[in-house]
Amino acid sequence: MSNARRIILEWAERGHIAVSDVPQALALAGVLPSRDAWRGFIDRLLLWMGTLLVGGGLIFFLAYNWAELGRFSRFALVEVLLLAALAVVWRVGLDRPGGKAALFAACLFVGALLALIGQTYQTGADTFELFGAWAAMILPWVLVAHTAALWVLWLTLVNLAIVLYFQAFPGVFGMLFGTERQMWVLFAFNTAVLCVWELLAARRGQAAGERWGPRFMASASGGLITALAMMQILDPRDSSLWAVLAWLVWLALAWVVYRLRLRDVFVLAGGVLSVIVVVATFLVRRLDGGAAGFLLTGLIVLALSAVGGWWLKKVAAEDVQ
Repeated sequence: MSNARRIILEWAERGHIAVSDVPQALALAGVLPSRDAWRGFIDRLLLWMGTLLVGGGLIFFLAYNWAELGRFSRFALVEVLLLAALAVVWRVGLDRPGGKAALFAACLFVGALLALIGQTYQTGADTFELFGAWAAMILPWVLVAHTAALWVLWLTLVNLAIVLYFQAFPGVFGMLFGTERQMWVLFAFNTAVLCVWELLAARRGQAAGERWGPRFMASASGGLITALAMMQILDPRDSSLWAVLAWLVWLALAWVVYRLRLRDVFVLAGGVLSVIVVVATFLVRRLDGGAAGFLLTGLIVLALSAVGGWWLKKVAAEDVQ
């Protein structure tokens, strides 16, 4: 369907189809979503938004009414909602969106229950232990569900646990696990998860399917290595000498995987943005901070943006040829 849309738009750009006839051509090709497709999209959107709001609403409700609610009332509220969500999962099943959304809500309620236990009994546990225990407890459900939303939730919890662990145990004089080393650990973890995700998707023939999960992880991996490269440029004395090299390797691998094999324009656009940010950082660091330096930096950023946009458009149009 996306190929048909690209072909029609390409024909319109070449003048083979009048601009006024493009909507009719898209409708005849079946590119435009039908009424049922729109209804299904809105249903899923409202389902997942409602699930997130219910989970967040429970947490804020407990926090706001903490003094008014007794200990047993708090636990009863969370546990009843958790059991209700699991009952919906058992009744509906994980093959339907409603069952997956209910399991997602149950995962959120588990976190609320752990926070409630820690706050009520003052266990003395660090915050990273909360997120680590939360991730460990919902992992079996995540493995069973095979849902990208649950995997992203689990990976977010693990990332938070790593960050909070380094804040609780910074090492000797705060140097063993400083900010840069924390970012290296997070970069390695998210990049490894991205590689495993893409390999499993390719093995199962799902590489061209739902892409928002791996794109989320690619954004995290690319953002972290870009930040590390910027840190080395801005302060090379306190940063690792391998940051820029690792950034270049990451760009090369992203080009090979997402340009030659999968052709994911979203990830390639992230790579273009990363190049622009790192180049701009280098110019600002090396050039004089006067008006001429900022003007030259702005012109180079505009030129890189134009070239990057042209290249991304060319890549996106290759399927039309």
